[in-house]
Amino acid sequence: MFINRAISSNLKNSEQILSIKQARALILKSQGLLNPNLGKGKAATRRIIEHIGYVQIDTLSVAARAHHHTLWSRLPDYKENYLNELLEKDKSVFEYWSHAASYLPMSDYRFSLFVKKGYAEGKSHWFGQDKKMNKFVLDRIKAEGPLQSKDFEWRGELAIASETSRFKRKDPGNWYEWKPAKKALEQLFMEGKLMVAKRQGFQKVYDLTERVLPAKVNIDRPTEDEFSEYLIKKAIQANGIVEEKEVYYLRKGMKEPVNKVLKRMLKEGSVIEVQLETNDKLRYITTAEQLKSIEKIKLENQIQILSPFDNVLIQRKRVVSLFDFDYQIECYVPEPKRKFGYFCLPVLHGDKFVARFDPKGDRASKVFYIKCMHFEKGFKPDENFNNLFAQKLIAYVTFTGCDKIKIEKADKVWKKDMNILLK
Repeated sequence: MFINRAISSNLKNSEQILSIKQARALILKSQGLLNPNLGKGKAATRRIIEHIGYVQIDTLSVAARAHHHTLWSRLPDYKENYLNELLEKDKSVFEYWSHAASYLPMSDYRFSLFVKKGYAEGKSHWFGQDKKMNKFVLDRIKAEGPLQSKDFEWRGELAIASETSRFKRKDPGNWYEWKPAKKALEQLFMEGKLMVAKRQGFQKVYDLTERVLPAKVNIDRPTEDEFSEYLIKKAIQANGIVEEKEVYYLRKGMKEPVNKVLKRMLKEGSVIEVQLETNDKLRYITTAEQLKSIEKIKLENQIQILSPFDNVLIQRKRVVSLFDFDYQIECYVPEPKRKFGYFCLPVLHGDKFVARFDPKGDRASKVFYIKCMHFEKGFKPDENFNNLFAQKLIAYVTFTGCDKIKIEKADKVWKKDMNILLK
């Protein structure tokens, strides 16, 4: 089904008005969730990261790690080694902080320098700093090459590295004082003195930036205006339409700079404002090119099983206002207060979120559990949904490394139908 309804205009304020279906289609297309034509394999993985701007890294591995899951949702033939190779061998992506720890396209590296400047000038990342520990860690990496936090075993020289009493210990043995060194590694990483050269398992391996960064990469630090314009353009590219506050989401100190640059871009006409027919109070920013693309978007009868950290979901208020889907990952919620489960995965059917389920991948037994399946109010799964969901679930379970599926808690009729389809 093509989204071919004309975009209406509000003559009073010259704003254009989108239907909710047009807005959703534009968002999903921009996010690469509607038939992304980006090719296959590792090259397509790189193009996806460049287009959506970042892929959030998360340590939780209930079914699949968030960064791998997010890429698989956009690239069915995705393999986990693609991301590792892009980081370590190709050096076309790098790790740094977006709104959270993320993989970022190396083509955007210079814009990380704007953030790094603040840390290099004294800002601390999460914890207070021990300057002598920072120097000790940096000197060891300079002398010895790439190191992990676990490589900082207790040694006599560690006591010399700091006069702070908590670093002094007389007994040697197998004791590790890794926490202060880990804080130093993260601080040096945020300052830009260190980069993640690769991952071993899921552990970061740090090295000097000059030994990791490709020589051809632009290292001209952007001005505040350049950085603000970059954030605006990247947000529109990745999301189709955005509210202003979504541009500086979790970016402390960027509200006023973004607002200033946005006013200039609106005046120039490089971006335009639109509103939704369902909510005339909200104003979204987009481009004329994005609006022109809507008529070519084809909404597929498809299912997406998404990560809780997927880019399309990460701003929860946006998901409520645009998709009428109230979602919260509950792993951080005390168990008695959870409504749906520890790590529920949202299910997108066409342009609507229709369900969520609590998974558990047991890689030892290769059994994938649906601990509990919840359908959204007003949605009743039919034969079409069940067939599509079964196909997508099998593909996802295979991706997680499992080969058997067990549904524990769900509607009895649906569970019976699904068990037949999954045989």
